[in-house]
Amino acid sequence: MGKPVRVLLVEDSERDAALLMLYLRRSGFEPTLLRVETGQEMKAELARTDWDVVISDFNLPRFNAQAALTTLLESGRRVPFIVLSGGMAEDVVGQIIKAGASHFILKHQMAQIVPVIERAMRARAEGGS
Repeated sequence: MGKPVRVLLVEDSERDAALLMLYLRRSGFEPTLLRVETGQEMKAELARTDWDVVISDFNLPRFNAQAALTTLLESGRRVPFIVLSGGMAEDVVGQIIKAGASHFILKHQMAQIVPVIERAMRARAEGGS
């Protein structure tokens, strides 16, 4: 049995969500993953469940990572926030990290997600975010 991890995924692509789920399982996690696409859905799930990590695509049709990070911060939950995107300008990456995101990973570098999630969960367990 793998390491349990509860992932709130802000993503509009079912395919990308399935790929992330598969990758996490192959990397030794036993993920519980819920995909949301809007701020309202995210807000409701943050109120309903204690998530280990929030992973967000940068751009969705009706939402984006910056708005998702704001939603998380306004919820009062201290949950690591990881941006997983196909690409972003360096200045935008810097802005979202300064705003409170834990990490940024390019989708084609998915192997980085495992150590990032592990570090984020350790930091959270030790009282960080």
